[in-house]
Parts: sequence; structure tokens; C-alpha cells
Amino acid sequence: MRNTTRRRRMNAPLRSVALDDKYTVETGRIFLTGIQALARLPMLQRDRDLAAGLNTAGFITGYRGSPLGGLDQAQWKAKAQLAAHHIRFQPGVNEDLAATSIWGTQQVNLFPGATCDGVFAMWYGKGPGVDRCGDVFKHANSAGTWKHGGVLAVAGDDHAARSSTVAHQSEHAFKAAMMPVLAPSGVQEYLDLGLHGWALSRYSGCWVAFKALADTVESSASVDISPDRVQIVIPTDYQLPADGLNIRWPDPPLTQEARLLNHKLY
Repeated sequence: MRNTTRRRRMNAPLRSVALDDKYTVETGRIFLTGIQALARLPMLQRDRDLAAGLNTAGFITGYRGSPLGGLDQAQWKAKAQLAAHHIRFQPGVNEDLAATSIWGTQQVNLFPGATCDGVFAMWYGKGPGVDRCGDVFKHANSAGTWKHGGVLAVAGDDHAARSSTVAHQSEHAFKAAMMPVLAPSGVQEYLDLGLHGWALSRYSGCWVAFKALADTVESSASVDISPDRVQIVIPTDYQLPADGLNIRWPDPPLTQEARLLNHKLY
């Protein structure tokens, strides 16, 4: 019986494989690097939003730097697939201008004329780039995110300075900005925790940091790409403020601080 099963597997026709599978296969397993997973992640978010009845758009911007030096190239190569998912990739002039433009995406639905239900956004930069964004991170995180938007801030950390001019670790800067931090341990978790990160950002109103270590972002693995693989459970046992936790206008600074310290972060 065992030999018969083995022969059937050996004689089964092989699935056709193409280089674009990493961005076009809609379910099942594909082979990805960490960089490619970050490029595919926004497409998964758009697919999940559509399945939930949301007409969202995506925006990706940042500034290249090791170990995320190849992310912009991956985004350019996936330009057609990103456009089909209503996702715009625009590299930043520098890290803080890129972060400021992402702050703007969360304000789209505060004003008349919005053409989508929200914009989910991804910022990326290396460790020293995180340091120079402290001003924007603190202001934008205090202001909050849109309920159907959300922000993921991806920091490329090179602890051993293997391909960087300085060793860097970004958690301290993110904590100073009162941003929760996710630390994926492998390529599959780049997808899984990335989706959780946007859900967390939408629920809490926080920008969510995402730590991309050189050890993981430069690795590769066979991963499950199915959009419904991740089951996200929204808390039901916490009493939210009557006006919620998301961005609004007008919003005085001390009101923002009270909301951040009393509800969003803790």
C-alpha cells in the first residue's frame, strides 16, 4: 500500500511554476524571500479587505538601506500586481518625509471626496532611519490611524553590522514613540504578523512597528499564501471610549496624549 501511494505521487503531474508565482498565486504554498514577503503582504491585506466588504487602497514608501536595500526593487518588479490591488509604491526622498506622507494617508477619510474606505500603509527604513523619524513617529502615533487604514513601520535591523556602517536595534526608538513592536521569527511570520499588525493598528489607533532582522529578511522559505489562513480575533472584553481610538479632527494634543496613554498603548 505504501509503495502504491508513493508511485502515485511520483506519477502525478507537476504544477507549472513561474517566477511571478510569488505575486500571482492566490492560495497554497509558494517560495519567498523575506523581502518578497514584504512586497506580497499588502496584496494579502487588500484581498482580505475585499473579502470583508471593504474597498481599501494601499500605500508603501520609505528609504532603502541594508538589510532592506532590495525592497524597492521588489516593489518595482511587482508594479503590475500592486496596481491591480490598488496599491501605490513611491520611494521617499528620505525616511522622515516618507513617514510624513504615510501620516497623511490616515487623514484621507477625515475630509470629503475620499474614493476608498481607507488606506493601509507601510513605511520602511533601516535602523538609523528610524532614529531620524522620531518627530514624525511621535506626532503621527499620537494622532492615530484610520479605522479601515492602519500603518506598519518596517525597520531593517542589522545587529551585527554585517552590511551596515553601524550596528542598530530599533525597539528603543519605537518604545520612545509609544509604538507596539512585532518581531517575526521567519518568512511565514512576515505575512502572518504583518496582517496582525495592520489589524492591531486599526483597532488600537497606533502605528505598529515591525522588526525585520537581517537574519530573517534575507532568508527564504516555502510559505502558505492563503489570504484566509490567518484568523484575527478582535477583542470583545475591552470597553472602548465612546468616540473610539482612531484619528479625528480637531484633536487637541493633551486629548491625544490621554487617549494614547490610557487606552491605545496600555
